[in-house]
Amino acid sequence: MTNRREVPGIRKYDAPAGGWGALKATSQAIWAQMETIKAPITLMRTNQPDGFDCPGCAWPDKEHKSTFQFCENGAKAVTWEATTKRVTPEFFAQNTVSSLLEMSDYELENMGRLTHPMVYDRGSDTFRPVEWEAAFARIGEILRGLTPEQIEFYTSGRASNEAAYLFQLFARELGTNNFPDCSNMCHEPTSVGLPKAIGQGKGTVSLDDFEECELIISIGHNPGTNHPRMMGTLWEASRRGVPIIVLNPLRERALERFQDPQAALEMATFRSTRIASTYFQVKAGGDAAALKGIMKALLELETEQGNVIDREFIAAHTQGYEALVADLEATKWPDIERVSGLTRPELEQAAAAYAKSNKTIVTYGMGVTQHNKGTANVRLIVDLLLMRGNIGKPGAGVCPLRGHSNVQGNRTVGITEKPNTDFLKKIEEVFGFTPPQHHGHDAVAAMQAMVEGKSKALLCLGGNFAVALPDSNACFPAMKQLDLSVHFGTKLNRSHLLTGKETYLFPVIGRTELDVQATGPQSITVEDSMSMVHASGGKLTPASPFCRSEPAIVAGIASATLPNSKVNWLDLITDYDKIRVLIERTLPGFEDYNERIRKPGGFRMPLPATERRWETPTGKAMFSVYDGVNEDAAYAGADVLRLVTLRSHDQYNTTIYALDDRYRGVFGRRDVLFMNEADMAEQGIEHGDVVDIETAIGDRKLRLEKITAIAYEIARGSVGAYYPEANVLIPLDYIDKESGTPSYKSVPVRLKRAADAFA
Repeated sequence: MTNRREVPGIRKYDAPAGGWGALKATSQAIWAQMETIKAPITLMRTNQPDGFDCPGCAWPDKEHKSTFQFCENGAKAVTWEATTKRVTPEFFAQNTVSSLLEMSDYELENMGRLTHPMVYDRGSDTFRPVEWEAAFARIGEILRGLTPEQIEFYTSGRASNEAAYLFQLFARELGTNNFPDCSNMCHEPTSVGLPKAIGQGKGTVSLDDFEECELIISIGHNPGTNHPRMMGTLWEASRRGVPIIVLNPLRERALERFQDPQAALEMATFRSTRIASTYFQVKAGGDAAALKGIMKALLELETEQGNVIDREFIAAHTQGYEALVADLEATKWPDIERVSGLTRPELEQAAAAYAKSNKTIVTYGMGVTQHNKGTANVRLIVDLLLMRGNIGKPGAGVCPLRGHSNVQGNRTVGITEKPNTDFLKKIEEVFGFTPPQHHGHDAVAAMQAMVEGKSKALLCLGGNFAVALPDSNACFPAMKQLDLSVHFGTKLNRSHLLTGKETYLFPVIGRTELDVQATGPQSITVEDSMSMVHASGGKLTPASPFCRSEPAIVAGIASATLPNSKVNWLDLITDYDKIRVLIERTLPGFEDYNERIRKPGGFRMPLPATERRWETPTGKAMFSVYDGVNEDAAYAGADVLRLVTLRSHDQYNTTIYALDDRYRGVFGRRDVLFMNEADMAEQGIEHGDVVDIETAIGDRKLRLEKITAIAYEIARGSVGAYYPEANVLIPLDYIDKESGTPSYKSVPVRLKRAADAFA
């Protein structure tokens, strides 16, 4: 298409990621949300030893001093929390819940910080103030009237280790392992797949490894938006000549070129650094085929020249290699090319670069995990690394890119619906009650139980539960039929407004704010994506004197619910050191917890695979077999495309900071569908046409109407639309069966031109 009509809000963006555009966006965020005098001081405390951990992404900091201090989206996360805007009881009195539901997600959160504990009043359709202790007493009364299996405990990845540990302890003393968690919706395939392969559910690399590596393979993630501090690491690697191979359906500006706002010469000369040395646009859902293609090409190189496969490592440390080889040999190149969307020469090029490198890191994000074969994708990445012995040595390894700043820590301290027996035994030894042994609900199972009317209560430790899940047309009504919903939050979101018979909304102290308990100011702890645990302490005055910390709210509800509890809940929150002592007594790796977090940078959790100790049932790292590449043939068709849900650059998970997505050239709107030009021509769609999208799975007709199609550099057969708006198209049960993670990234869809064909 050479001639395109002009589409409102769509224009080409030619600048690099970062640079002056990032500084301008940061200053605009500060101006819109904070007092400009306080803002620089607050930002300077981000990720510093005596400050607070960034409430955004989980990328670590070198020596706990930021390598990319003023990353744009980190600054947005801080200013969004430290805003001067307030949502008061007066605001709620003037706005019914029905009227608030008419607002966009962006408008709701942009109203500002919650200031008072509130309870929903059905008669007036408004939230009204409630006393903390009265709220706790009523919640306890309702919970005692339900069976434990009727109660769901949801945790957001921003909750601290201390809050998460108390939350799981409360639920288990109550009698349930129902822990729907945000990780169920993102990196659960990592938590399931890596233990099967290498004996641990976490990555194996550190920042030091990035300084030694000879090749980085980046699959299915957009670091400029979702883990922006990683850009400093990629920038440094590229400038010292490390090849970076990218596999991603969309061309993402941050993976193409980046201008470091802290590099004076780049900023002064308006130059930028190339990030990807090679960029392969894999088809949505084609990751497994692409990985198999690279491995198949690697075997062919071994036959041609030898010394490509690390046979010594494989013999000493692995099992299952022969089965992998047999499967790769049986997989046909035409099938690999068709499903991956990449050519054999392209995959052979990637294999040749990998064979040349002695130290390779593979990084991956939700573009790998949020598929109906997400766990298989993770295991195939490990297979690729194991073939050349690239796990358990400096400069090499697997690097899953976690999202929220403590999503990994929450899982470490017990937020899991599938607890191991050793942990449960420790709980019983230390606290004197027998926790439930059976597996509980993950996020999808919890919502399905709510839809069916089996679950009656939901306690949300942060997050935007219903909005984050697929199939909003099923999830939203299910929330409204609950007997009880309780939300901890800093800001108002749509899930808060899906009120049940009784709904409570509790304002919490944020990561940037001072948390003072009976013994004085407290620090919480978090774990980054490379397993470093460190302290975080805010300095700002809380948004309201009525705000309470998450640990304090959990303790208050638990104490009111369990009058004969084995736990002295209220004593624990007088000094968070007491909570950390209990974590140390019940979980391995936290020895001398309080002493070690008082050192700048904290400490690293044990990672046996980094020492080539494989805590699998066999004591070996395990290769996997992914049969064929045609598993989705049932959803094939000439007019079927694969939908990828996307975050905009002005967004973090469900939080939308503004309506621009400047790196993709979208401004002031979110109702767009990114399409390949060849696909548009084939389907008779022009740039700017308005289309309806319909899920192409069986006889289900989930629809998203009146979306403007725009031409974009995206792989053939793939389309992209914004999350969470496009969640309406994802069936609740279209999941990775091994992990339960919804398939947000490869939903089969069909397009139909809407009646109004122009934007």
